[in-house]
Amino acid sequence: MDINRIKQIVSSPDDIRVCYHGQSVWIDGYDEANRTATVHMRGREHERHTVPVEELTEE
Repeated sequence: MDINRIKQIVSSPDDIRVCYHGQSVWIDGYDEANRTATVHMRGREHERHTVPVEELTEE
């Protein structure tokens, strides 16, 4: 996924399904300069990870 799509998803009021290595995640934020996103697995808000945006996929 590219950083522009990440921005659209974060600002959207819709529930857009995004996956990280096959697991459904919420995008909490992004770092455009480093091309990373902060995500947490759905249902596990306390487990946040910083991942490359290229490893995120939209369903």
